[in-house]
Amino acid sequence: MNDEIASQRADGAPRRAEPPAPADRDRPSRTLRPRDSATLIVVDRSEAVPKVLLGRRHERHKFMPGKFVFPGGRVEPTDRLMPTAKPLHERDAARLMQRVKRPSLAKSAAFALTAVRETYEESGLMLGVGSAAEITVPRGAWQAFADANVLPDLSVIHFVARAITPPGRPRRFDSRFFAVDSSAIALRAEGFVGPEAELVELVWLPITEARQLDMPTITAIVLEQLQERIATGMSHDHPVPFYRMQHKRFLRDYL
Repeated sequence: MNDEIASQRADGAPRRAEPPAPADRDRPSRTLRPRDSATLIVVDRSEAVPKVLLGRRHERHKFMPGKFVFPGGRVEPTDRLMPTAKPLHERDAARLMQRVKRPSLAKSAAFALTAVRETYEESGLMLGVGSAAEITVPRGAWQAFADANVLPDLSVIHFVARAITPPGRPRRFDSRFFAVDSSAIALRAEGFVGPEAELVELVWLPITEARQLDMPTITAIVLEQLQERIATGMSHDHPVPFYRMQHKRFLRDYL
C-alpha cells in the first residue's frame, strides 16, 4: 500500500531503484509488524477540475513494481526533530494520536513531516514556507530544506486516511495519508525522477482519470474518499477513515 523505501542517502540526493532480493521477497510475512509510514497527496486546484500527483514506481522495486503511488515512505527517527513554521491543526494532531503506542504531539508531527520529506526525496517538490532565520535541521534529506531556507508548514496539511497493510504481505505498513494543496510547493528541484530513480515518472491527473491507472487497491480507495472530501470542501472537521483487515474481514471505521 505504501512505498518500499530504499536506503536514505546522507546527502539528500535522489534515491535509486534497487534490484529485488529473492530471499527477502519470499520470506514469510504473516507475523511482520507494520512499520509506521506516511504518504502525501498533492492536489492542484488551480483549475476547475482538481488534479493529483502520482508517481510510477520502478519495475525493479521489491514492493509494488510499476504501480502508480503517492510519494511516501517509512518514518525515520530524525523526522520528529525537524522544526516547522506552523504545527498541525489540533484536530489532525489529536486523530494522529489515536490507537498508537506512546502518543504525543511530536509523534503526530513526525508522521506529517515524513510525508513532506519523502515527497521531496522522491519527486523534488519541497513543501513549506521561506524562513528569514537560519535553520538547524536533522541530518540527511532535511539539509536541503535548510539550504533553501524552507520550513515545512504543517497547518496546511490535512490528515485524510490511515491504512494498515493486511497480514501475509512481504511488506507491511501502518500508513497515514495526508493531502496538501499544490500552492504549498516552495521549490521544484530537477533530477529526482527518471529511468534509474525510485519513481520513473510523475503525472498530474484528475482523480477520475487517476483511478484508471495501475495502482494499489488502497490508493484507489483513498482517492475516491478524497474526491468526496474535495467536493464538500477541504476541512479539518472531516472524519478520517481507518482501513485494516481483522480476522480476514475488511474493516473501515473513523478516527
